[in-house]
Amino acid sequence: MSDLVLASQSPRRAALLQQLGASFTQQPADIDERQLSGEPVEDYVARLAWEKSAAVQSKVGNNVAVLAADTSVILDGHVLGKPEDHFDALAMLARLSGREHQVLTAVCVRLGAQVEEALSDSRVQFRSLDREQCEAYLLTDEPWDKAGAYGIQGLAGAFVESLSGSYSGIVGLPLAETWDLLRRVGVPTALDGSGDGDE
Repeated sequence: MSDLVLASQSPRRAALLQQLGASFTQQPADIDERQLSGEPVEDYVARLAWEKSAAVQSKVGNNVAVLAADTSVILDGHVLGKPEDHFDALAMLARLSGREHQVLTAVCVRLGAQVEEALSDSRVQFRSLDREQCEAYLLTDEPWDKAGAYGIQGLAGAFVESLSGSYSGIVGLPLAETWDLLRRVGVPTALDGSGDGDE
């Protein structure tokens, strides 16, 4: 087994972690991802990243580093999760249209008793969208497994007028923070001169 496990089955997070040249395997975490009543969104994403890493560590043991992340799209203080159906996705895009929203991604890396955490906070400004444009986007495969019903790395990148913060964090794994956390637990990457970059 690799010295690092990504606690996610997301191909986007895997691709971002590959950019760092880290050697890793993937194992999804099976946890309850519902937000607690009254739970602040920052605490919510941090808790899910922590719980995902703990769940996978319990399976792989304490001698393997586990990296987990959670991303939430927030508008008017409310979390926009993955769309349940076509009309839910359409409603989300309509709410995001012409407005700025927040994207929080929490990252947690644990190795044994050592737990390192970081939070990426970004802002995204959407252009104004009409229903025809939203419907055209919903004909693609992109929205259905993504928070807020869009993926910035795909067609919906054309919806974005501007952003501040971490582009990779908006996609699902902030690279600057992730690199820092991996260094803290001693997991090598290509930037440290000892990652193989082949995974």
